[in-house]
Amino acid sequence: MIRNLKILVISILSISNFSCLSENRPTADAIANNNRPNILILLTDDQSFNTINALGNKEISTPNIDKLVSNGFTFTHAYIMGSFSGAVCMPSRAMLMTGQYLQKLDKVQGAIGENIKTIPQLLKESGYTTFFTGKWHNRKASFFKSFTNGENIFMGGMSNHLKVPLYNFDPSGIYPDKNKFFKDKFSSVLFKEAAVNFLRQYDGIKPFFACVSFTSPHDPRMAPDDYQKKYNTEAISLPKNFMSKHNFNNGELIIRDENLLPFPRTKSDVKGEIASYYAMISEVDFNIGEILNELKKNKFYDDTIIIFTSDNGLAVGQHGLLGKQNIYDHSVRVPMIISGPGIKNGVFSESLVYLNDIFPTITDLIGIEKPKTVDGKSLLPILKNPNNSVRNSVFLMYKNFQRGIRTKDWKLINYLVEGKKTTQLFHLKSDPLETNNLAQEFKYKEKINEMNGLLQKWINISGDKVDLSKEDWGVPASKSWETKRREQGLSLDFKGNY
Repeated sequence: MIRNLKILVISILSISNFSCLSENRPTADAIANNNRPNILILLTDDQSFNTINALGNKEISTPNIDKLVSNGFTFTHAYIMGSFSGAVCMPSRAMLMTGQYLQKLDKVQGAIGENIKTIPQLLKESGYTTFFTGKWHNRKASFFKSFTNGENIFMGGMSNHLKVPLYNFDPSGIYPDKNKFFKDKFSSVLFKEAAVNFLRQYDGIKPFFACVSFTSPHDPRMAPDDYQKKYNTEAISLPKNFMSKHNFNNGELIIRDENLLPFPRTKSDVKGEIASYYAMISEVDFNIGEILNELKKNKFYDDTIIIFTSDNGLAVGQHGLLGKQNIYDHSVRVPMIISGPGIKNGVFSESLVYLNDIFPTITDLIGIEKPKTVDGKSLLPILKNPNNSVRNSVFLMYKNFQRGIRTKDWKLINYLVEGKKTTQLFHLKSDPLETNNLAQEFKYKEKINEMNGLLQKWINISGDKVDLSKEDWGVPASKSWETKRREQGLSLDFKGNY
């Protein structure tokens, strides 16, 4: 309580120094040393940008995320960069925690590099208590250097939501298999309970950095019955870009994620998948509400920067796809909401941002110098004025056979699959669902050349090795999931056993 009052007094004295200050929130710029704000990251798994009621999807119920939208600043065009492998979650989470571009990460599936400082590690060194619960999906060593506390920690990538293998915080950083345990509760409930326990025990002396990393709505799609019943499969709308199958080989049509439904896709199957997807998001939303209520109950809410986002999106029937192993917007565009001290309420920005921009934004908000390894850009200029921008385009990639570039109005995707090149050009202002490929029309040849030039610049900046001027792009051809499975003598069928 004393800490809260000190923050409020300091912020009132400094109110004129922060142009985007809301009337009822203390300014982060004015907070120093142990009077810095708390930071809470709420991270979902595989949640696309278009799955929030307050942002336009009226078929889904997300009342608590809706409140974050009302009470915070929403970036409507936030992106991940892509992935080296089918496990898109890992590099996205590593980008968030390190602030680095994808190509700067450790090349083992985009993991956090050994000598790279994470945002919780930096904050720990700056006097923060750091806490984690949920899905880490990175190396144990990077977890050890980042956190001082934790509960119900999942070190893997995916699991049955009722059989999540868990660890409690291990100060040795070893996390041996013998210490693994299971609890008979749904994953989101387990992680919510750990976060609530942390908040109840928190003494308020040091500021905290807490990350609640949900495994939902990642498959298996198995929402609790109470939430599944909220969604009538027959009443669910099909996406307007629904296809029974993708119209060309994108290099990854038979990966595990795509095998969750039979080929070709049927309307009824896809509707069922969407209904379960929405049900799982609603269940996560409820547990987010419980965490926020605990934050308010213990009088920490007004002192806390809250960041809600996800590690990637999901196709769920769009373009004939189910998974995230592509660079259409439904799979690489994610929700991102920031609320807290000094942040305007109910504001939206269409500026192009990345998940790795969160790191330098946090350091700017709390007045800590960012490491030189950070590639992301602080979003503080946009938080001050939603019409500002920090970049005019975003670079997108998947393995060595998909490369793309998006500007405000245009998107170009190049494919090189088994020696065959395919190009897609979309005018997003008139075609936001990316259904009308303009690449074969002669009048857009100049636009394609312009976008390819911008793409190659991004490739060079990011550290990517692709050279679009070369027939084979100058890199070894990536193998599809299908090819790798066949080479290993493994089945291409996936039965959903976790």
